[in-house]
Amino acid sequence: MNTSLNSEQRRIIVLDTETTGMNREGGPHYLGHRIIEIGAVEIINRKFTGRHFHVYIKPDRLIQPDAIAVHGITDEFLLDKPEYKQIHAEFLEFIAGAELVAHNAPFDVGFMDLEFSMVDTSIGKTEDHCKVTDTLAMAKRMANMPARKNLDSLAKHYTIDTSARILHGALLDAEILADVYLAMTGGQTHLQFNASQSGDSDSEMIKRLTTGRKALKVLHATADEIEAHNSRLDIVAKGGNCLWRQ
Repeated sequence: MNTSLNSEQRRIIVLDTETTGMNREGGPHYLGHRIIEIGAVEIINRKFTGRHFHVYIKPDRLIQPDAIAVHGITDEFLLDKPEYKQIHAEFLEFIAGAELVAHNAPFDVGFMDLEFSMVDTSIGKTEDHCKVTDTLAMAKRMANMPARKNLDSLAKHYTIDTSARILHGALLDAEILADVYLAMTGGQTHLQFNASQSGDSDSEMIKRLTTGRKALKVLHATADEIEAHNSRLDIVAKGGNCLWRQ
């Protein structure tokens, strides 16, 4: 994979994971819960590339019933799936050098760091390989956001279709989050000024996400309005030069 992209080719990986349960107390090592599904989609220069990473993982432990109720993944389903160490190299190659976007990122990153350490402690942590962005933290800093800031609430806020989502699934949730992230960071996406002010039309550029808007309606002045305008200019002209008539 070629990760040598220039600044205009910003590479983002939007990621979600499903796990055997929650590790609330004492960090990811506390209850020993593991990742069982990873879903991630690639965005370059604010456009989906079509590349994604998706895998189910055998966790070498039982899944909690309340977790199964959320994502629907069972112990039986994972029996023939690879262990994390078997997919680690491919996964790390996919995310390396990118900006990693996740909702409540400390949750996903904590589990990733645990899996990394179980393969080899020399691998380091997720933030050694990626810049991490948390969309939950972003939403808390933004105005006019819904009171609840989970993925469903944000998707509804931005009118993003989630009708295909019956249970939580890592890849589908990553795709929904990618749409939410682009909406949260939408509008003006690039502003560049040329310090030399050479007058080149390319020296100032604003790119916006929205395209295909209808042209603004043009309202032309009526004959009466033009006559009133010219009468006003006659008055101005009596006092000296009238700039509007030069």
